[in-house]
Amino acid sequence: MAKRDYYEVLGVPKGASDEEIKKAYRRLARQYHPDVNKDDPKAEEKFKEINEAHEVLSDPQKRAAYDRFGHAGTDPNFGGGTGGFGDFSFGGFDGFGDIFDMFFGGGGRQRRAGPKRGADLRYELRIEFEEAVFGKKTTIRIPRTEVCSTCHGNRAKPGTPIKTCPVCGGTGQVQSVQNTVFGRFSTVRPCDRCQGEGKIIETPCPTCAGRGRIRQEREIEVTIPAGIDNGHRLRLSGEGEAGERGGMPGDLYVHFSVKPHPLFKRNGNDLLLEQPISFAQAALGATIEVPTLEGTATLKIPEGTQPGTQFRLRGKGVPYLRGSGRGDELVRVRIEVPSKLTAAQREAIEQLAEAFGEEVAPEEKKFINKLKEAFGK
Repeated sequence: MAKRDYYEVLGVPKGASDEEIKKAYRRLARQYHPDVNKDDPKAEEKFKEINEAHEVLSDPQKRAAYDRFGHAGTDPNFGGGTGGFGDFSFGGFDGFGDIFDMFFGGGGRQRRAGPKRGADLRYELRIEFEEAVFGKKTTIRIPRTEVCSTCHGNRAKPGTPIKTCPVCGGTGQVQSVQNTVFGRFSTVRPCDRCQGEGKIIETPCPTCAGRGRIRQEREIEVTIPAGIDNGHRLRLSGEGEAGERGGMPGDLYVHFSVKPHPLFKRNGNDLLLEQPISFAQAALGATIEVPTLEGTATLKIPEGTQPGTQFRLRGKGVPYLRGSGRGDELVRVRIEVPSKLTAAQREAIEQLAEAFGEEVAPEEKKFINKLKEAFGK
């Protein structure tokens, strides 16, 4: 079956930036990782396809070759007289240096594959409202690739020798020279015997099967800073995937989402609370207890308080994420109107309305009185 286009595999356009390619790879790798899709037999094949596409498109030289020659440009044996280019061999070009060596007979720059930094990981952590405000320590479990604890990453069974590759002499690359009518052409490509490592493992490590890394789940302690909010992220340096060939590990990024609170809403570092009060409390004034995230606080309601009036409880809000101090709690009062009244309560309110010069008679009674006035009765 023909290989799919690498850009199509990652779901990005051909002109995608390095960051777009990286984001697409991370998203798809999480989605199709075999550890997450144990019941899907096609997940591993899809995961390998995604990794292959990322390996090519994340490398500027490999991507340039792929953009120009397609999948053939990623083959280390590409050229060699079979690709329609005569005696020219374009495999293993590394910028202008290799081109210069090819045309002028240079010896070629020999180098083995160097250390490669591990991939970064992303973890979505949903926390309670109070945890976001005051912070806490919690433990998360993440699957990741780590350096094998048996062979410590050198891929060989402990006590067994690691030999220099006899084909490339430990350089990780082999050079071929061709004499043509145009001159002497020299090309360099990764060594097929050691796969560019420069060394041969005769007895692979039994724990990691000679890969130098193993996949396992790890518990990591996360300190949630006080004042964290939706969309914030925390970087844990060195807690990502293990590097290759002695490379540094990647980082772990913890992304936070905060559950809503039944009473409070957050506005920056301030907390918003809607507090119901009675008409009598608003009219005559009162001292009431209002909830805070740390218990209750006393709030004085002045006489004649109007609906929607906002009061401030200083220092009862959210701590500042960077710096000291806290925001405030803003209490907006809402005057509650009773839905049912006793006869005594109704009479008292009617008397109050009369004292204010207000008409509180039912509409139907007002209509009957107007009829009587109209007919002179």
